[in-house]
Amino acid sequence: MTPDGKYKVLVLSDHAMSTSGVGTQSRHLLMGLLEKNTWSIRQFGAALKHSDYRTTVVTDDFIIKPIDGFGNPDLIRVTLATEKPDLLFIFTDPRFFTWLFEIEDEVHQVCPIVWWHVWDNYPYPEFNNDYYDATDKINCHSHMTYTMIKERGLHSDRCNFIPHAIPESMFFPIPENELKQHRNNLFGSLEDNIFTGIWINRNAKRKRPADVLESWKYFMDSLAKDHGHQNARLIMHTDPLDQEGPNLFAVSEMLGIKDSVFFSRERIDFEQMNVLYNLSDFCLNMSYAEGFGLSTLESMMTGTPIVAVKTGGLTRQVVDHRDGSENGVAVDIDLQTLVGSQQVPYIYEDYASNQNVGAAIKKLYDQTRDVEYKKELSQKVLNYARNEFSLQKTVDMWHESMLDAIKQFKERPSWFKQTF
Repeated sequence: MTPDGKYKVLVLSDHAMSTSGVGTQSRHLLMGLLEKNTWSIRQFGAALKHSDYRTTVVTDDFIIKPIDGFGNPDLIRVTLATEKPDLLFIFTDPRFFTWLFEIEDEVHQVCPIVWWHVWDNYPYPEFNNDYYDATDKINCHSHMTYTMIKERGLHSDRCNFIPHAIPESMFFPIPENELKQHRNNLFGSLEDNIFTGIWINRNAKRKRPADVLESWKYFMDSLAKDHGHQNARLIMHTDPLDQEGPNLFAVSEMLGIKDSVFFSRERIDFEQMNVLYNLSDFCLNMSYAEGFGLSTLESMMTGTPIVAVKTGGLTRQVVDHRDGSENGVAVDIDLQTLVGSQQVPYIYEDYASNQNVGAAIKKLYDQTRDVEYKKELSQKVLNYARNEFSLQKTVDMWHESMLDAIKQFKERPSWFKQTF
């Protein structure tokens, strides 16, 4: 605890000032927690490599030390001894923290461990049980992960659902009169009624970028067949030449759709991203594995509906869990494949066919030709995102969960801490 009575939290995650999904989510949460005036945060900000290794003092109660990777046992041992944190907060895939779980008995001599966790799919990962056993609070940001762990029952007493969330000041609807100039700057037209989709992901295998393009071709073909035109465009905010994925220039040319695909290649800030979402009629995600899916939630925060496969964390976004209605179009899974590796022995991958994704886009196109329906859907999507993925709710739930973890830890007898 700090001299002014605040609990000290040691955080291991992507650097909170970085643009990665984990980085931005840790920033939103930690900045929100600081407003509680209860916490003082020390973060080891992870990255493969940093351009600047100087310590960042965000505030007196939020200090970030850049590190390569996610740390090592010696780093944590020294930090536990010198900082004496009240809580250790981890946020990323457990494979990056194998070394930490191996010394969890040493950590538990000092403080409890809480974890913002996600697992992409069934079957229940029995091989994660040692990690779950070593964690005091397993707070899942995917409802599917939460359900899977609760159903198994082994760790249900320490498992909660606390979703990702985004500040309403970051992604929000822009009035049409303001969008006109943005549209002109980007596409060269103040008045533009072209049906526009957006896909924002890394050009990498899991995200199925080439399948996205083929799905778009199926949509464009059906548009020409049913309506006699192809007045539509797809914005792909990605690097078409990323070595982790296919050459998307070549794919779009091979499919004969290159004139309808707009590649947004440069890194842009959140304000510009907000404009892209607002200029779009829908956001697409057809990944075969998606723990949460931030781009679709960002889209919904602008009132832009989504077309998404029902996998992982995407399901609770595209399907309103309260009444089963859809926040755009939900795409059923056509095929599951059981895959794995030496570290992750088994997990399902979920695939929707390209034809069905193309048909889902066409369904949304047809539905939103009705202007009143389009307005109602946009408002429904916006309300759902703000209510179900409220940043304040996420901060409040984490605040209570962390206080509870500290309280329960202090109440354990010393012999339990030594043999946890």
